[in-house]
Amino acid sequence: MSTFARFLFGRRARRRWIHLILGGALAMPYVLVGSVVVGPATGATSVFDSFTLQLASFALGLPLAALTSLFPLTRPLEVAAVRSLCGVDGDRLADGPARSRSAKGRTAAWFTLHLGFGGIIAGMSLAVPPFAVVLIVLPVIAGLRDSPLGLPEALDHTWALALAPAAGAAILVALAACAAASGALLAHWAPALLGPTPEDRLAAAEARAADLAVRNRLARELHDSVGHALSAVTLQASAARRVLDTDPDFVREALAAIEDTTRRTVTELDAVLGVLRNGDSPTAPAPTLATDLDDLLHRTRATGLSITATIEVAPETLPPVVSREAYRIVQEGLNNALKHAVDKQVTLHIKPAGEDLDITLENRLTSSAAAPYRGAGNCATSHNEPADDRHADGRHGLRGITDRAHLLGGTAQAGPVDNTWRLHVRLPRKGPT
Repeated sequence: MSTFARFLFGRRARRRWIHLILGGALAMPYVLVGSVVVGPATGATSVFDSFTLQLASFALGLPLAALTSLFPLTRPLEVAAVRSLCGVDGDRLADGPARSRSAKGRTAAWFTLHLGFGGIIAGMSLAVPPFAVVLIVLPVIAGLRDSPLGLPEALDHTWALALAPAAGAAILVALAACAAASGALLAHWAPALLGPTPEDRLAAAEARAADLAVRNRLARELHDSVGHALSAVTLQASAARRVLDTDPDFVREALAAIEDTTRRTVTELDAVLGVLRNGDSPTAPAPTLATDLDDLLHRTRATGLSITATIEVAPETLPPVVSREAYRIVQEGLNNALKHAVDKQVTLHIKPAGEDLDITLENRLTSSAAAPYRGAGNCATSHNEPADDRHADGRHGLRGITDRAHLLGGTAQAGPVDNTWRLHVRLPRKGPT
């Protein structure tokens, strides 16, 4: 019994009833338009004096409602109402206006059903409760029996008066049952008529993929810029501490490098965080080979790392996207060398190779540093985690290098060769393919 009562009068049933009343309110303009046609066609002065003519006006207004449902805002508004009032899981409903022909047809069908069921239930909700209340109080208030309410003659009998309150209560329960059943039917049909089409699912998947791509790009930027800066600052501070009393000139240079590195990193971090907060493109220009390679080499050398750089291509001739990604690749390669190079000797070679750009970094490794990577092979195809967590950050950096190379249609290979770590990246100089 309690389950049946909740079905008729529970919170969900009441909200669905409101949804139906809303449909009835939306149906009123269409009924008025229908009455304008039905009245002259039948010669009636007022269609509202005849229940039959009212039904005819209502039936004529529903096709007009189906036509107006083709406006783009119809589906978003109906979906919002269903989510709020019908208790339907929002994931089963589509977002945005209907675009395909099938989606528009289903939206029109839903809108017609909503206004059709809503108009009927709203009309019953206006007419039935007053009549039911009169029946309930009729045995108590004798004056109602002689009033000009047009009550059935059967109510003049004693047995009819005795049954009138029960009949009134039954009528109210029947009204609630009709409203609950209509609301349940609409809630059952909503996912089929307002749910996402294959085109909607594809658009949502593309939007999620684009969002994930942006997040991955931001993660790479944070790893490359902040990770490199922290490694460089740590080594610079450590080197300065060791020679604080013996080589003040080196200490000054290291402190200046720390200041410059942190200032640049804060600027890049603000730009990335701005993207996360506002969803806009970064306002600060990204570092590139053409504008920032010399500063990168200078800051890295200030840590005590000796870099032999051979640049056989003019960085300013590279497309901006290639120059930007190449800078990050070189930055990550130097960051790995800072952590694992044995003798602090690194060679950097950037040269043209036909239509491509070759970037090669080499540095010596200890046997223990090379062991976790041995057998990993090409970092572009290997997804093996290093056995030692101390080198996990390096592997994440190599994945970032691989992602950057693949985005441009290039390749990346990294691995130890005779205790020498070698990173080789090839990028198309014309940009993404």
